[in-house]
Order: sequence, then structure tokens, then C-alpha cells
Amino acid sequence: MSAITPPGSPDGPTIVWFRDDLRLADHPALHAAIDRGAPVIGVYVLDEVSPGVRPLGGATKWWLHESLAALSTSIGALGGRLVLRRGPAADVIPALSAEAGAAAVFWNRRYGAAERDVDTGVKLAAREAGLDAISFQGSLLFEPWTVTTGQGGPYSVFTPFWRACTTHGEPRHPLDSPDAIDGADLAIDSDELNAWCLQPETPDWAGGLRDAWTPGELGAVERLEHFVEHALDGYTAHRDEPAVLATSNLSPHLRFGEVSPFTVWHAVDAARSAAPSALGKDASKFLAELGWREFSYNLLFHNPELATKNFRPEFDGFPWPEPDPAALTAWQRGETGFPLVDAGMRQLWKTGYMHNRVRMVAASFLIKNLMIDWRVGEQWFWDTLVDADPASNAASWQWVAGSGADAAPYFRVFNPQLQLDKFDPERRYAREFIPELDTADYPAPIVDLGETRQAALAAFEAVKRGKAESA
Repeated sequence: MSAITPPGSPDGPTIVWFRDDLRLADHPALHAAIDRGAPVIGVYVLDEVSPGVRPLGGATKWWLHESLAALSTSIGALGGRLVLRRGPAADVIPALSAEAGAAAVFWNRRYGAAERDVDTGVKLAAREAGLDAISFQGSLLFEPWTVTTGQGGPYSVFTPFWRACTTHGEPRHPLDSPDAIDGADLAIDSDELNAWCLQPETPDWAGGLRDAWTPGELGAVERLEHFVEHALDGYTAHRDEPAVLATSNLSPHLRFGEVSPFTVWHAVDAARSAAPSALGKDASKFLAELGWREFSYNLLFHNPELATKNFRPEFDGFPWPEPDPAALTAWQRGETGFPLVDAGMRQLWKTGYMHNRVRMVAASFLIKNLMIDWRVGEQWFWDTLVDADPASNAASWQWVAGSGADAAPYFRVFNPQLQLDKFDPERRYAREFIPELDTADYPAPIVDLGETRQAALAAFEAVKRGKAESA
């Protein structure tokens, strides 16, 4: 690791290291840096090379470009500057600190093992060089080490986990956005954002993403306000209906920290307090869904290989066959002959998003009807979702597979036809993404649901009996 040279003065600048918190409001590290009174240097490091750090997928790279552009503009409007650097953060942050004569480095905490290792190394090196290096709670309402069972271990079931969280008291109120940022008047080089090549060029597949989303803090605020004002009322009744605009669509904004969970919590809670009889049930249900994000990060913190390793070791012996390339391609393209699955997969490809109910159905179909390893689906979603989150994506796939914490039992196989009839009875969602649905051009089903369900259950029974061969 590069050494940090001693700062020239205790009044040297403060570096604020932005990561998955691309916002100005409720940013504890930025808030503390401004309070410190010295000039502030914002930096984002594109680190795809540190050991264990998972490179972003295509859809999240597109989002990151847009979000960084928005953040840079917002910081500039307040008098500051966002410096962009690429490379291993363990080298980049010390080098920038020495270059700027910084006296402090502040950041909001991350919870993946590889990211924590990087952060720990930077913090130790900074302190050895005489800098203040301080991390803050900005991305989770309840940090993993603060929520433990009576025996001191982590929770593996959501309901008692969330009950324990809510006994901690109300999450802190969000911090205001700064009125100004005292940017350091230093000649510090920055990469050009376009030089990072995060956006597609030829072919440009991101047109649907641009039509569907407004990345950045302003887009996040608008989404939150719209949800609270227009969709929170009735959330419980309609959240599973993909044709109804009943969900918040905040997940990609939360993924990149364009809005904090504290801001979301208190916006919803304020609406509940203002109209408890009308919004009480809906608000509580939505906040519990925010709790699932917290639970997923709790799982990731204690299980760093959540995206690649079965949470339940008994699934290590599951006899996954070699994936059928034709079946996998049909699933990816939305050409399975099952409208709810196909509409979801086409929505994903077009917009970088899929309704949560449909995600469960599409994942179940891949795992239990096509008998394809859940990790194949997790990787596809990682590359195509704009909200591909290292905790929620992996935890959700394992939940559907039955291999995860608090998982759906393996014998729960979502029937895509029954789910279509229940949640999209008029086929509004299906027809939106499958224009040929009612024509002869729509493909016939590629598998028999009953036969494939029985085959999947038989494979699981073999694992339970200990007779299955290793995959």
C-alpha cells in the first residue's frame, strides 16, 4: 500500500470519499467534513481491481455514469469539486491525500468483506501518517453488529430480525443538504468521466434505461415524493400487481445512495403520522420492505460469499445439470411461452428493472422448472439490473432457490400461469412488454410445468436423503 505523507498542516483539506452514497443530503461524512472547517475535496474512486471487489454489471455502469455526472454538477454548484480517480482505492486515496496535503479522510461505511478490508487498510495507513480517518453510518438504518440474537449471533430469519431492529428506537433524522462547500483551491488532476467508458457505445442498448429513469439525487427525491403522495395509499393492496404503479421504484436510487434510508424512512413515517388511519398499514408494510434491504446486508456482512456460496450447506450437493443453452437463452430473451416470465425478462432488458413479484416468478422458473443453478440467474440480474445490489440480489436469489436464510421452502414453486391469473388477470402488464402475445408469433411453452416441478422436487428429496451426487 502506498504511504500517506504527513500533512503540511492540521488545517489541511478534508477528503470526502464518495462510494455508494452519491448525494449531498443526509451525507454524514460530508456533513462532518464541512463542520471541520477546512476546505473539502470530494473524490470518487472507480475500483474494479482490489481483491474480492465485484466489478459492476452493464446496467449499473450506465447508472453510475449518470449519477456521477449529476453529483459533480451539484457539488460544483455549491462551490466544490468532485475528483475522479481510477484504480485500487488502497493506492488512490493515500496518493490523493499526499497530493492535496490533506489532514483528514472521511467516508460512509460499506458492509461487504472486500470493501471493509480496503477501508480498514486506508484507515490504518491514514492514521499512521497523522491524518484523521473517520467512517460514518450513512447507508443502513441498523448496522449489522448492532442487531444480534440473545446469544450474540446474527439473525437468519427476517421477522425476529426486524422486530429486534424496531426495538432500537426510531432511526435518526436525516441531515440537511449543505448550503455551500468550501472547495480546496488546488491544482488536482481528475479523470474525465467519459474516459471511463461506463456507457454503451455501439450498439447503444441503453435507450430504454434513459427513457425509464432519471439517475441522481434529484431523481431520487422526485421518486420518493411521488410515491408518498400518490402510491403509498394502497401500497399493501396493490404492490404485487405489476401493471399498477404501486411500488416506490426507489431501489436503484438506494443502491447508489442517491437517497438515504433515513430520508426514506422519515418521509414515509411522517405521512403515516399525518394520516395514521389511512396510511398506517401501508406505511408499516413499506417500511418492512425497507427492512428486507437491511436484512440482506446483515446476511452479506456475516456471509461474504452470499452471491456464490449456498447459505444452507445442504444445498452444496444439489445435482444441478449442465444448463440447456436453448432454455437459458429463451429465459434471458423472454421467449419461454409463459407470459409473466417473458414480460418480466423483457421489462428487465428494456428498462433495467423488473417488478419484485415478477422477479420471484422468473427466478423460480429458472431454478425449478429449467433446473438451472441460481447463481446463473443471479449473475444475469447483476449485469442487467440498474438496482443490482450486492446484498439484495444475492439474498433474493437464494431465498427463491431455498438455499438462503429465511428461504422459501424448496417445494414452493411459483406457477407462472397461476401467478399471471392472480396478479395480471387482464394481461395489461404482459401485453405492455409482449406485443405479439395474442398472435401466432408468441412461442409455445418450452417446458411442462407439472413435469419439471416434480423433477425439481425429486432432486431436492434426493439431496435431503444424502443420495445426490455433487454438482
